[in-house]
Amino acid sequence: MENKKTAIIGTPCHMTAAAKMDMFTDYLGESSLDIKIGLFCMENFSYSYMKQLLEKYGYDMKDIIECRVEKNYLWFYLTEERMFKIPLKEARSCMRKNCQICMDFSSEQSDISVGSVGSSEGWSTVIIRTEKGLKLLEDAEKDEYIITKPLEESGLKILERLASKKKKENKVEITKREHSGRPVLYRRYIPQEIFQDEVRECQFEDLKCDVVDVGSCVLCGACLLACPEDIVKIEDRKPQIKGKCPEGCNLCYMACPRTYIPEGEPTKDADKKPLGDYLKILTAQAPMIKGQDGGVATALLNYALSQKMVDEVVVVDKSKEHPWKPEAKLTNNLAEVLSAAGTKYSACPIFKSLKDGQSKEEA
Repeated sequence: MENKKTAIIGTPCHMTAAAKMDMFTDYLGESSLDIKIGLFCMENFSYSYMKQLLEKYGYDMKDIIECRVEKNYLWFYLTEERMFKIPLKEARSCMRKNCQICMDFSSEQSDISVGSVGSSEGWSTVIIRTEKGLKLLEDAEKDEYIITKPLEESGLKILERLASKKKKENKVEITKREHSGRPVLYRRYIPQEIFQDEVRECQFEDLKCDVVDVGSCVLCGACLLACPEDIVKIEDRKPQIKGKCPEGCNLCYMACPRTYIPEGEPTKDADKKPLGDYLKILTAQAPMIKGQDGGVATALLNYALSQKMVDEVVVVDKSKEHPWKPEAKLTNNLAEVLSAAGTKYSACPIFKSLKDGQSKEEA
């Protein structure tokens, strides 16, 4: 379909990759990504390590109904109305290494950011960052998909404190890694005029060296989506190459959210702010959806689809073969969007679903 528009929901690293795709259309081609809904994210966990940790306590992933991070615990809601919690300090032994160098808690490069921090139970904190995001939210409220109210000052302070904590602690980790001689390119700004020269010769082997091998890969699948030769694959939980890069191609390196960022996107001044740049912050709830933290993200996706603002959405559902393992899905089905509601705290190559969608269209 020509001029197809897609909405995407994801973590801060997903939003950075999507923003770079918008930024480099002259090289990466026109992006279908039109609406970006970002989630608050402190860290993600390795699916295999989390599975092992649960087994240590005698629980099985197939029994999990819902998972959430609250009050310094990782909570698991199980079948038969059981509940189990693991101290977050212990659960962080399963945290993916790339999360330790992320400076973005609130998805600063999205159109709208959504999360529970700062809001009362059953409500979501919503940060509107762009005019496009503002229109989506206002239209959805007008048509009664969501209701909103001002965020209390105490809630805003909690949100800013947690976002600042992530930036401060991870900046220490970045400095530690760089002192040991390991490259950390995330949020490494370079002037627009020299960006192209800097990455001109950077191919997959450079991406492997600078990002994958040093534990910075977020497993988003942007490299796979950007590859014009279809030789980048994600196997064994990391990107691999199955062929030879054509001379002069640097698109995987350019699209990766963990490589250089040209100055201006986002601004350096935004980096100094706990929540980055935004237009307004409020708290919201979706009365028609019984979802995690108010169901607002799901309601906004459903509204964008039902009003034909977008043709399809990328959501993260659970794998049928592996209980609770996240699996990206490209869909225009409202029921599938609803079934995918709820946060999954493991990494997921969401851009692979866009690549798979392109392949189906070409076939």
